[in-house]
Amino acid sequence: MSETIEQKCQSQGVKLTDQRRIIAKVISESKKAYGESDHPDVDELYNRVSKIDPKISIATVYRTVKLFEEAGILTKHDFKGGKARYEINDDHNHLIDIKTGDIIEFVDEEIEELQKKIANKYGYKLVDHKLELYGVKVDKKNE
Repeated sequence: MSETIEQKCQSQGVKLTDQRRIIAKVISESKKAYGESDHPDVDELYNRVSKIDPKISIATVYRTVKLFEEAGILTKHDFKGGKARYEINDDHNHLIDIKTGDIIEFVDEEIEELQKKIANKYGYKLVDHKLELYGVKVDKKNE
């Protein structure tokens, strides 16, 4: 099971104030509450956070997201044609439907091994990666 944002903050030495804790909680719960492909942008995070604590400013959300990103806790995505979106940094890949914007998260052991093999072939040890595949849904009836 993946580490929580709180655990990642602790291991990275990032202090969690009450406001940061609320922001972390909203990010952590976004998949459960909003679906598997939820990758909120800062405005959406602010909307969700302000329902819990209206005293948290959008500037605080921006600063916290930036802090979490710089600490390697969050990953920033610039999926085509949209705002920067964020999610917990863990090892998964994305398949993005370019028509609907739906995002499917997946892990494939063959791809993981292939990435390590490629890095090794060129004399590197793989420490991180990001894979985004873009496609359109195939209509099986019209194939």
